[in-house]
Amino acid sequence: MRLVSVLLAIFFFLLIVTPARADTFPRPASLESQVRFWRAIFADYSRHQVVLHDTVDLDKIYSVLDFRSSADLSPFALEELIRDETRAELARLRALFERLHDAGPKPTGLTADEQRIFDLFRNDTGRAKFRDAADAKRLRSQRGLREKFAEGIRIAHRYLPEMEGIFREEGLPLELTRLPLVESCFNVEAYSKVGAAGIWQFMPATGRIYAMDVNDSVDDRRDPIASTRAAARFLRHNYEALEEAWPLAITAYNHGPAGLRRAIAETGTTDIATIVARYKGPSFGFASRNFYAEFLAALDVDRHREAYFGVMSVHEPEPTRVIPLERSLGIEVAARLAGTDRTTVASLNPALMDPVVGGRRSIPAGYALRLPADRSSGFEERLAKLGAEQRVMRVASAAPWRRSAGRGVTNAHRVGRGDTLSEIAQRYGVSVASLRTANRLKRSEIRPGQVLKIPRRT
Repeated sequence: MRLVSVLLAIFFFLLIVTPARADTFPRPASLESQVRFWRAIFADYSRHQVVLHDTVDLDKIYSVLDFRSSADLSPFALEELIRDETRAELARLRALFERLHDAGPKPTGLTADEQRIFDLFRNDTGRAKFRDAADAKRLRSQRGLREKFAEGIRIAHRYLPEMEGIFREEGLPLELTRLPLVESCFNVEAYSKVGAAGIWQFMPATGRIYAMDVNDSVDDRRDPIASTRAAARFLRHNYEALEEAWPLAITAYNHGPAGLRRAIAETGTTDIATIVARYKGPSFGFASRNFYAEFLAALDVDRHREAYFGVMSVHEPEPTRVIPLERSLGIEVAARLAGTDRTTVASLNPALMDPVVGGRRSIPAGYALRLPADRSSGFEERLAKLGAEQRVMRVASAAPWRRSAGRGVTNAHRVGRGDTLSEIAQRYGVSVASLRTANRLKRSEIRPGQVLKIPRRT
């Protein structure tokens, strides 16, 4: 009997820790061109390269603009150059497609570039194929992500042990913990132009549904661990609501489960490849159609990261201890009781918003405070000895402090179409918070053409 119990224990242990089977995340042949494209964007093309391509057939790459030789320009000048040259190239390609359309099915006297693009369409028998290709919905530019993706993998390893532990507890495939590589490249301070935040890019309403605090003092969406617990539950909900199919559940992370249910109803199938090819829902655009393929590509690059990036030095997990606070506490007092400094407490608790980190508000009661493991011994005992006034007395007198301490402006950036505040911050090596402060932005929404002041790095 004891032997049977041991064997059962081993079986269930292997069931839990064994990576998901191949059929958990199927790879339809019709999606392979998308997976190839995103692998190249993630691992081959630099952030100083722009790929001009077709949105339907991602094997159709028309041109690649390379600005790596101009990387010594100021960030502002380089971004201006990239934006202007990309617009010019899009216009050139549209004109080229019009010429090919007018030239008919058997053109003569084509330039080498025209012939190359003509050959890309040899298997397309449509009479308006070149005019269709010139449409704004078909002709698209994509910046490379090699540097950002490699840094995302390095950062990920700081959090992956805890994240995988959460997904293991929830009974979900561990591979799903790589989804933030697609969502944010593990940028803790990532904010989208529509208000999504954190590595999992939760919207405020969705975050609150999954028991995250989202307010002026605490935004759990910014905490990689708290948001991972919510993401696991959100993904489980999607999985259970969508025929227990992970391709659909993953796509629903981008498009929403209700949208995927409409896709299933309209196409009459749960096959992700068929839905991607046939579903024409008005909000099922390029991002939604490619989300599952991007996930597969991210898995490929992460699994073979040294083949793509060479030997990588990854961020090691920092031993920490979580202490739920029964009462509110000033951050300066918390740092003193933990034998550390405010900067360390802030970096370990990215959910704390600037008013709390800056000392204008207390860390609220109920918050799970994360502290360095080697500094937190005796924290509760020292905290218990403090009176109510001592717990908050440092808040009002705390010295001004910002997550990015630099002041002044070294550059300006004109916002381009598709730019997000988090991408601009990463581009210039500053924090989103400092960008918002320098430009008096109440939220992270920006508009094309807007000029942003870039705070000085320190």
